[in-house]
Amino acid sequence: MTTWTVGQVAELLDVTVRTLHHYDEIGLLVPSERSRAGYRLYTDEDLTRLQQVVVYRRLEMPLDEIATLLRGNEDAADHLRRQRATVMTRLDELRELVSAIDRALERAMNDQPASTEDLKDLFGDGFTDEYEQEAQERWGETDAWKQSRSRTKRYTKADWEQVKQEADAVNAAFVAALHSGAPATSEAAMDAAEQHRRHIDDRFYDLDHTFHRGLADMYVADPRFTKTYEDLAPGLAAYVRDAIHANADRHRE
Repeated sequence: MTTWTVGQVAELLDVTVRTLHHYDEIGLLVPSERSRAGYRLYTDEDLTRLQQVVVYRRLEMPLDEIATLLRGNEDAADHLRRQRATVMTRLDELRELVSAIDRALERAMNDQPASTEDLKDLFGDGFTDEYEQEAQERWGETDAWKQSRSRTKRYTKADWEQVKQEADAVNAAFVAALHSGAPATSEAAMDAAEQHRRHIDDRFYDLDHTFHRGLADMYVADPRFTKTYEDLAPGLAAYVRDAIHANADRHRE
């Protein structure tokens, strides 16, 4: 009959010698043999029992419950079936836990400020590092730029998605007014201009109607701004400028 010492068993099943001594003291696993010098020796049956104990302990089962189970009439196969069923239940719980963690992680990540790559994904060619750098060089010392940076530095990707949707809606209103044949002084065009002003005022920096006029002039003076509008509809840049001026006049009265 093959037997193993405490040290050999500890190494074989990755438990400590102190743990084996404790199991012996409480009667959970008493070695079946002793050497001539009185040292503990474990048999094959002892190892089978210890393997069952180890699995149950890894399932976080208390020692007294393990002892009760092992006092029953179940054989090794029955214990393995029980342990497998318990592990499968635990796997289902862990999968659900992983899913919950993933959902929480997604929410946490969505609460993080948007990265440059996020902005490029959203705005495509409309956003480049070079353009942002130039904008800072041109307006970095202005109150409007500082206020805009203060607001937007906390914007998440979800916030920027909402900003883009709002901007697209404003542009769509301008295009619809232009295509309808309504003049830039029409209610539809001026309402779109006011929507444009409020969008900037809400999302970026305080924008009164006088300041809005200056932006409107830049839309036709700066070729890049002009192209942005002309790509949406020919003649739109000048139309937006005129609508903004008309809306400013309307609010001055």
